[in-house]
Formats: sequence, C-alpha cells, structure tokens
Amino acid sequence: MRGFLATSVGVTCAAALALPLALPAPAQAGAPARTSEPAAPGSTQSLPLVPLAGTRALGSTAAEQGLSRRDVRSFSLVGVVWDNPDSELHGRVQVRTRAAGTTHWSGWQDVETHYSDDAADLDSAERTSGRVRGATAPLWVGASDGVEVRVQAALEAGDERTGVTADSPLPRGMHLELVDPGADPVSAPAGHAEALRAEPASGASAVSGVSAAVSTGAAAALTAETVDASAANAGLAPLGATEIPALTKQQTERDPATRELPSVQDGERRLQPYIGPRPRIITRRGWGADERLRERGFVYTKKVKAAFVHHTASGNKYSCSQAPSVIRSIYRYHVESSGWRDIGYNFLVDKCGNIYEGRAGGVAKPVMGAHTLGFNTNSMGIAVLGTYGSTKPTRAALKAIARLTAWKLGLYGANPRGKTYLKSGGGNLYRKGKNVRLNVISGHRDGFATECPGRLLYGKLGTARTTAARYQGR
Repeated sequence: MRGFLATSVGVTCAAALALPLALPAPAQAGAPARTSEPAAPGSTQSLPLVPLAGTRALGSTAAEQGLSRRDVRSFSLVGVVWDNPDSELHGRVQVRTRAAGTTHWSGWQDVETHYSDDAADLDSAERTSGRVRGATAPLWVGASDGVEVRVQAALEAGDERTGVTADSPLPRGMHLELVDPGADPVSAPAGHAEALRAEPASGASAVSGVSAAVSTGAAAALTAETVDASAANAGLAPLGATEIPALTKQQTERDPATRELPSVQDGERRLQPYIGPRPRIITRRGWGADERLRERGFVYTKKVKAAFVHHTASGNKYSCSQAPSVIRSIYRYHVESSGWRDIGYNFLVDKCGNIYEGRAGGVAKPVMGAHTLGFNTNSMGIAVLGTYGSTKPTRAALKAIARLTAWKLGLYGANPRGKTYLKSGGGNLYRKGKNVRLNVISGHRDGFATECPGRLLYGKLGTARTTAARYQGR
C-alpha cells in the first residue's frame, strides 16, 4: 500500500477494483500462453514478457523486455500487467499488431502506462484483497492475429526521481494480455443497431473491424447471475432487458423508481424536483456482459453527490457499432487480467452518445465504483470511450454526459453547476481524511494528479454542467 502517492501528472484514467477474484499464478518466462476458460464468448491470452536482445543476462529485471513478432489467436485489445499493483511502470510500452487474416502490420503504437492509480481507495477491501495486479491502460487495436511488444525503462536504473532501482528497473512478472471480446449478444436493444451506426460528423475516423457472426453460444452467457444483475434495475425495465428506455422529465418525476430514492440535499427537502429526464441506457445484457466473470453481489454507498468524468485512454480507432465489443474487452481486462471485481466505471459513453451501464448493481442506485482513487465514496464515474488529450470529444458524447448527470445527480438532489464536499480516502493531491470542495461534475484530474479525462474533454466540462442544469430545469 502506498499511502500518500506521488506520481507524475501523466497519470491517466482507470478503475482498479480488487474484491476477491481468483487469478491464475503468473507464468514463468518462456512458458506457454495462459488462456481463460472458454465458458462464455471471448477469451484472454496472457504471454510472459522476456528480456530483449542485449539484456537477457538480467532476466526478469531487464530494462528492456517484450516479445518478437508472433502469430496468436484472434484478439482486439491489448495491455500489459504485472504482479504488484503498488509497483509503477516508469517507461514506455509500444505494440504493433497484424490485422486478422492479412499480412498488414500496424506501426508502433504507444500504450498509456499510468493506469493503476484509477483505483479503489487504498485501505478498502477492494484494493487490499491481494488479487489485483498492476496494469497499463488497455488499447483497442481491432481484430488482429499477430503481435509484437517492447517495454523500455524510462531512465537509468537507480534514478531517484522515478524510484527505479538497479535491482528492478521494470515491474516483475510482466505479461502481455490479448483480449478477444467475443461475438455480440444475440439480443440487441430495439433500435440499437441504427443508433450505433449513426456516426457523428465530428467523430474520429472509424476503423472497419471484422464483423463477428452472432453465435448461439452468446446465449449461454445469460445465466442466473444475469437475472441478478437485471433485478438490480427493477422498476426501470423488465428483467433481462437490453435497454432502459428514455423518459420525459414529467415521466421521470412520476416514475415510482424515482420516488423511492432520496429527495433531500444537505438535510433540506427540495422545493422542486430538479431531476432531468431519464436517458436511454444500454444495460449490461445489451452490451453482452458475461455475468460469470465478475464477483457476485453489489457494494453501495449512501448517495451520489458528485460525478467524475474519465476517458478510457484506449484510443479512438473504434466505430460506434464496435463500442459494445470495446466495453466487453475492457470488462474482461479489468476482471481477468487486472483482478478487479467488475468493470470499474459506473457508466460508459461512446462517441455517438450511447450510454452504457457499467458496474453492476442498478443504474439508479449509489453503486460503489473504483474510478477515482480517494473519492469513490458517494460519487459515480463516467468514462468516455477514447483518448481526448489531442482529440476533441463529440457533441453527442458531451450531450450524453449532460443528460446522464442531470438524471442521476438529480435523483440525489445534486445541482450540476454546484459544489460539494467529499472526504478524501488518500491520494497524490489530498491527504486521507481531508474534506475537499469539488465541482459536482468534476474531471478525474480534480481529485488526482492525472491527465484524465484528457485536456480537450476536461475543457468541455463547463458546457456539460450548464447543459445538465438546464435539463434539470434550473
């Protein structure tokens, strides 16, 4: 446990959950790839990294590790994990991939290395379970069947500025994780396909992926636990629904599920029901979550006082029709590769403005996420799929953030243009126990020294606050 962290401002978004979830023992260098059981669509290949030429004598402590070009089973998302979640990777990770069924190799692509600090609070059961591993951000590369990776320590061993030592310039036990999201679910939300095909004019260019045939095996993922996850949304949609429909503001205010939730703020009853209209939300079943991967049961806080906006740092080379596959890949990477109990974000948003249910437990409920280290209590995390340091977020994505926060924050009496206090659980900006005054809609960087949610997305949060307040009728 690191206690008070001191990481660079280059940290990016993540959600590191760590409630018990068994992980296989790390493989030794040179061992065959570790593969998850194919009980449901999708799989994970885990390849141990080895010292590259000129550094082999250092074994697992080599300052440059990786894998040469090789053929592998089909995958669409990559990342690197290591044994100790408290160890940081001070260096550069680059991968190149071969498009499935072709001879075309991509150029080298950088993988964001600062990822593990978007996590459950340091002394929480999620963080201290012993199951979680260190990890880079996941990178979406599209359907691929060849890979090459190199990891280089940033500075010479022993540099005190980075904490790198001569004994271990890179974290021990590094593995390359190759995630196959599997086929899309058999049942798609009504109108979902049309919505996903509606690419925004200002969106990043989409990469045409290889369309996966929908197999009857996807239906096998809908176990009894799917019903459990759907039941958490009781009152909002039928059990097993692929989407929660949108409501008008008047319908939202009259909805029984709305009336069951808190209607007070700071101990005083609201004079008006400042609740925005409920937006359309694609459920976990809608994006194809395999409920057998996550840990059973749900964890809640008392209320939702603030929303933290993130980006997934997984790149922008996805089409909106691929968004469910991207989310399934991130989910599998969080749970199987990183050892978290579930996907970390409470909600995800794609560039077309589609909103997706994230962590299980009920979209209207105060589900405990693990998205902003030190500030996961009484907050929610919204992650926009993509990387927004130099790419502008789409208007559709910003509108989705505003609609979602107007509704969800409104259920708990929060003003999107207001301020609130959250108690820090410890981090690199605020000591544990400090009451911190934050915007009700904040960026991840407001609670932790990080680039997340990217400079260009962060710069649009003022617009999101104003729009959300207008949706609430303020």
